[in-house]
Amino acid sequence: MATLTAPDAVAMDSQKLDQVKQIFQQQIDEGLHPGAGLAVYRYGNLVVDVHGGIANTEPVTADTMFVLMSSTKPLTASCLYMLKERGKIAWDDLVSKHWSEFAQNGKETVTIRHILTHRGGFPQTPESLPWTDWSDWSKVTRAMEQAPTIYTPGETLAYHPINYGWVIAEIVRRVDGRTFDRFIAEELTAPLGMDNTYVGLPAGLEGRVSPMHLMEDDADTSGYSGTFSEPTVLRSVVPGANGVATAGDLARFYAMMERKGSLDGATVIQSATAEEAVEFQVEGVDKSIGVFAQRSLGLALADERMGKSTGDPLKTFGHGGAGTSIGWADFDSGLAVGYITNGFRGTVTNNARLAAVSQAVRDACI
Repeated sequence: MATLTAPDAVAMDSQKLDQVKQIFQQQIDEGLHPGAGLAVYRYGNLVVDVHGGIANTEPVTADTMFVLMSSTKPLTASCLYMLKERGKIAWDDLVSKHWSEFAQNGKETVTIRHILTHRGGFPQTPESLPWTDWSDWSKVTRAMEQAPTIYTPGETLAYHPINYGWVIAEIVRRVDGRTFDRFIAEELTAPLGMDNTYVGLPAGLEGRVSPMHLMEDDADTSGYSGTFSEPTVLRSVVPGANGVATAGDLARFYAMMERKGSLDGATVIQSATAEEAVEFQVEGVDKSIGVFAQRSLGLALADERMGKSTGDPLKTFGHGGAGTSIGWADFDSGLAVGYITNGFRGTVTNNARLAAVSQAVRDACI
């Protein structure tokens, strides 16, 4: 576990960081969520690592893992960054170059770049694949092969909440030979010391994962909060949504990205790869979620949940998880943040609580 650095050593105001911690606790006290974790790095140094509240019936501890929902997606994308850097794939490769059976039902022209930027044209999770089948990888891959496009690939920004991760995972398996859960463990989480992060939870660790708590009757029309609290789902490989981690581990991933690929002596990707990963790719009103979005390769840019940058907004990159969490980093400020709650809220109140913490972190910079 990383050790805390004194705030003044990285040009942060200790009193304002105390205010960050007060806001963190206040949100729990006000009932915005039962429990949460927050970690902050600056210039690769850990300055905040706090947790509080209740996971299920027990208090949140430093080792409590939370469901990441779509905050999983950048960790998943990073596996492709590694394969691209090693010359195994190119962004404009057809997915079918590596997975021939994928070229069906309008997906013949889908590229890896399309997948990472949510322009593949097949955003809907197949109805033929209920969550009870997600543990069967052959059923997952067959469903992805047979999924029909509803938009012309490459033309329409339309968020793929679950399919995104499954397609990336099968590309990784086909190109590298390792299953996705093994690849991400060996190539990302182990080198970075992210010892409490999994995509595909090992059996026996379910008790360390906080379930999500639905905070508003109408907050979750998708039913995700219940589905992704199911132990069977957490043990499956769903790299678009079912990662679990501590806030400290999530922030650590973003600290590595903010440091352009290396952290504490471990190099995950080269600096040029990290810079390429966060370059602006596409913007527009997303047809799946109905809001304006700006995206790089697997990351959201300038998201309101990440606070307001005093520099170039497009230098802030990260990703949120439905109803619950945010992770981000900012090249201009040197910040990297992981904030995970277990209370699933509607968009308006979720975005507000996440943005309040993110902004307080930004305001603590000197």
